[in-house]
Amino acid sequence: MLRIAVLNNEWVELRLQWYGYLDKYFNSNWKPKEILVSYKDGKIRIYITFEKDVILRKPEHIMGIDINFNNVTYTIVNMSGELVSMGVILFNGLNRALARRVIAEKIERRYSRKWRFVKGIRETIKRHGRRARNILTDSCHYISKRIVEIAREYKALIVLEDLNKLRNRANGSRRFNKKLSLWTYRRIQSYIHYKALIEGLSVTYVDPRNTSKTSPIGGKLEFINYRWVKLPNRYIITRDIIASWNIALKGLNLFTQDVESRGFVETPNALEGDVAPNPMKGKPVRVPLVSKIT
Repeated sequence: MLRIAVLNNEWVELRLQWYGYLDKYFNSNWKPKEILVSYKDGKIRIYITFEKDVILRKPEHIMGIDINFNNVTYTIVNMSGELVSMGVILFNGLNRALARRVIAEKIERRYSRKWRFVKGIRETIKRHGRRARNILTDSCHYISKRIVEIAREYKALIVLEDLNKLRNRANGSRRFNKKLSLWTYRRIQSYIHYKALIEGLSVTYVDPRNTSKTSPIGGKLEFINYRWVKLPNRYIITRDIIASWNIALKGLNLFTQDVESRGFVETPNALEGDVAPNPMKGKPVRVPLVSKIT
């Protein structure tokens, strides 16, 4: 029950619809911070913000993350830069959401301008749009959860790419641009960031330039095709692995530059909504080992 003060010293009581996942916030170290009440379209919605203090762990490994259209690739190195593990997590949510978008666009073209004035057609188009958004949200939660689980196992500092202005630089085919419009790399980064902080894992961002074109072991890469490359030691791996490997090494370099400041670890400001930070401008931000997250 939520009691809200209104005019003339009167109160309004709202009986909330409860969801089971809220139990973990009220029965743990989370503390209610802020409550927002909104009224729209005849419905009242309650938004509750929780916060808790988190002790960031000292990292023992570095985990580089490369986010692609169809997968998320990771590479883990130790504090000496030696390769420890690598893997690929498939991400099929984008193609499934794209299929829903294509269906909605076909319906719009079939009925031309009339669909805006026919409720049944309009609702069908909206339904496909909602389904596409739900698919992307569920996929982002799954990917970020798996990444954080692996990082927790290795006690790793998570390193992500600073992909600001990516859409401004892209100039591909019509289908590529449509995929790019649905690509939720910032949301994946945001989910990874807050899920990692909850587990006491630090997150930092590095410049993505040349991460898929540089050999992580020195020497020169031999490009077989767009996807496959040959290392100087003659091993053949994907460019995604190369990118995540170099991202991990860049994160290690960034971390070791700050080892003299004991009691601090490298991490950018917390993400605001669905917007990626730009930590490469100016000096890296330092936060205490005890951090408060919301």
